[in-house]
Amino acid sequence: MINHWTLQQLRLFEAVARHRSYTRAAEELCLTQPAVHIQVRRLEEIVGLPLIERVGKKLLLTRAGEEVYAASVAVLGQLRTLTGEIADMKGKVAGPLKMAVVTSAKFFMPHFLGLFVHEYPDVAPQLTVTNRARVLERLAENVDDFVVMGQIPDDMDLAVRPFMDNLLVVVAHPDHPLADKTNIPLEQIAGERFLLREIGSGTRMSAAQMFAEHGLNVEPYMELGSSEAIKQAIMADLGVSVLALSSLELELEARRLVILDVVGFPLRRTWYAVHLQGKRLGLTASVFLDFLVKEGPNLGVRKGWVAQPGATPHPRSRPKRLGKARGA
Repeated sequence: MINHWTLQQLRLFEAVARHRSYTRAAEELCLTQPAVHIQVRRLEEIVGLPLIERVGKKLLLTRAGEEVYAASVAVLGQLRTLTGEIADMKGKVAGPLKMAVVTSAKFFMPHFLGLFVHEYPDVAPQLTVTNRARVLERLAENVDDFVVMGQIPDDMDLAVRPFMDNLLVVVAHPDHPLADKTNIPLEQIAGERFLLREIGSGTRMSAAQMFAEHGLNVEPYMELGSSEAIKQAIMADLGVSVLALSSLELELEARRLVILDVVGFPLRRTWYAVHLQGKRLGLTASVFLDFLVKEGPNLGVRKGWVAQPGATPHPRSRPKRLGKARGA
């Protein structure tokens, strides 16, 4: 059986199984849907068992399909690792660069990747964006070269590299009654309708800690699963929230959202690149981590995600390009 399998068949089947869709697999691999379907059918013929079954409009894996999918993931993963190791032997920054980031980091990580790939065009980034709980699972399972998060777990032996400030600000609708107020007391803002991320979110944990230090408890008016959902809810004037400044660039420029001048905010936190202690990074991952540490503060200042070095991180001191969104 093994003599008749091809890597292309495993690659196509892995994509179909992962997406549960022939169409999305074909789009990812730049092939036609019939071509993908034919190769999966040939793989089923070689195995001698159905691998995928359709139930209604859903594609489901059979028991044999689950086993072949697991093997496909392992084989393709080993080949990607081999590609990186061979590049290392050649002393070349190339091949896969695999990382997972919490959802709030999706607003800035593509900018770093764009700059890095421009300098090293043979690098193939693989970026997974997911919630904190899943990022921690991937970290424990050593799935990625490294992960990016803002809250470091204290129950794991980790290598941690800080690379950029993470400023958390209180955000509201432009017509909110507090939009033009200054030095808003924490007690007053705590009484607002708060839109919060799910329990376990790093941003939520930081905000909760800030209020708890002042004897305050913020009850969620709504819990939402992403920063994008929270921004939409704020734009619908459903309440206020605490969000990372790096996630607000477009909305502030368009004046769809404003930053409230709340005492004690912005909160200054840090973004970290994290992997298991003792893990040997390949050349590409190692060079990219050095790049993050070197370029993080500079890019953060240029984009308005962090304050100028030595400056007090305050909404009114944001670069002029973002300051217009304040309306102050």
